[in-house]
Amino acid sequence: MMDGLPIEKVVPGSIAEELEIVTGDRLLAINGHRLRDIIDYNFFSGDEELTLEVVKSDGEVWEIEVERDESESLGLIFPAPVPARCGNRCVFCFVHQLPKGLRAPLYVKDEDYRLSFLYGNYVTLANIGRIELERIKEQRLSPLYISVHATDPSLREKLLGKAGIIPIRLVMEELAAARITMHCQIVLCPGINDGSFLEQTVNDLAALYPFVASLAVVPLGLTRHRKGLPELRPVTADYAANLIADWQPRAMGLAGRLGEPFLFFADEFYIKAGVPFPPLAGYGDLPQLENGVGMIPLFLEEAAAVLDQAQPLQQRVVTVVTGESPYCYLVDFLHALEQKTGATLRPVAVKNRLFGENVTVAGLVSGRDIIAALEGMEPGDLVLIPDVMLKEGEGLFLDDLSLADLQRALHSEVVVAEATPWGIYREIAERSGGSSHDH
Repeated sequence: MMDGLPIEKVVPGSIAEELEIVTGDRLLAINGHRLRDIIDYNFFSGDEELTLEVVKSDGEVWEIEVERDESESLGLIFPAPVPARCGNRCVFCFVHQLPKGLRAPLYVKDEDYRLSFLYGNYVTLANIGRIELERIKEQRLSPLYISVHATDPSLREKLLGKAGIIPIRLVMEELAAARITMHCQIVLCPGINDGSFLEQTVNDLAALYPFVASLAVVPLGLTRHRKGLPELRPVTADYAANLIADWQPRAMGLAGRLGEPFLFFADEFYIKAGVPFPPLAGYGDLPQLENGVGMIPLFLEEAAAVLDQAQPLQQRVVTVVTGESPYCYLVDFLHALEQKTGATLRPVAVKNRLFGENVTVAGLVSGRDIIAALEGMEPGDLVLIPDVMLKEGEGLFLDDLSLADLQRALHSEVVVAEATPWGIYREIAERSGGSSHDH
C-alpha cells in the first residue's frame, strides 16, 4: 500500500492552515479511501463532509473532520505525479534521436494515462491493464489524449516496437461506451502507416465519434542523430502536397457528415507543401492546437487584429527570432507592423544545428543555435525569444543555456514573448513607451 501524498505547500489562510496541516505532512486517506495520487485526491475530496487521515512529520497520525462548502478548496498543494516510464520502442521515437548533453528530463519517456488526463500528454495506452481501465471509467478521467498511429493491430505493434498489445480499437470502444472523450493523433511515417492503413485508422476512429472528438495527423520528426535505428523516410514537400490534395477534401467531407471538424493535419504539412491553410473556422474550437494544428491560421487571424490596433512607437531596433517553419508568416507580420509602428523589426530564422535540417519548428530551437544565427549581426535594442523555446517555469533552452547566458553572448537585452502577434507587439510596445491595447 502506498503511503499517501506528500504535502508540498499549504495555501495561507486556507482550511488546511486552520487545521494546522503543514508542508511535509502526508495525506494518507479521505473518507477511508487511500490516496495513490493527485487524481484520487481530486476525486475523493469533492464532498462537503470529509475525514482526513494525515501523518505528521514525527509519525503521529491525525484524523481530522472537515465541513466546508463544496466549492471551497482545502488549500493543499501536492507534487506532480512521477510519470510511469514508457515500455515501447516506437520506430519514430524522438527521444531515441536526441544527442548527448541535453537536460536529463528530456531523455525520460513517459507513458502515463494520469498525465494524459492532467496535462494533455499523448499516450499509447499500450501498457494499460484492467485495473487502470476500470479506474479511468470509474473516476471519469476525461478527456484523454491517445497516440493511435494505426488501428491495424499488427502494424501498430510494429510501429510501437511492442508485441502482445491489446488492440487499441477494443480499448477505445470500451472507453467510448463509458462516455470518455478522446483526442487522438497519428504520427505519419511515409510508406508505413499511410495509404490504406491511414484510411482504415481514420474510418475506425471516426466511427467512435463523438467520443473520439478529434484526430490529428502529424509528421514524424527525424534528427541528424538517428543512428542504429530503423530507416524512415522524411516528409518531403511533394509528399506533403499529395497528402493535403488527397485528404483535405476527405476531412471536409467528414466534417460535413459528423457536423463539426474532426480530422486535422499539422501545420507542418501545409508549410512543407507550400499550399494555403484551411480557414480558421475549419479548425473548430482548435482541439489540437498544442499539437501544432491550427497555430499558423490562428497567428494570421490575430496578426490582422494587432495590425488594426497598433499605434506609432518610439524608434527601436528589435530582433525577433523563430524557427524556419513559421519564418515566412512572421516576416509578413513584422513588415506590416513596422509600417504601423515606425519601429525597426528584424525577423531571424534560426537554423537547427542541434537536431539537423529536418527539424524546423520554433519549439526545438536551442540557445546556442540562436547565438550562431545572430553571429556577426547587430541585434539592436532588444531580442525577442518566443516562449515555446524555453522550458516553462525554468527559463532554460533545450541545451541548458539560460536567458542570462544568451544576453551575455548577444550584448543586448533579451526578453521572452508569448509566441503570438499580441505577445510580440505587447513586448515591443511596453519597451517603446507605448500601449499594446491587448485584447
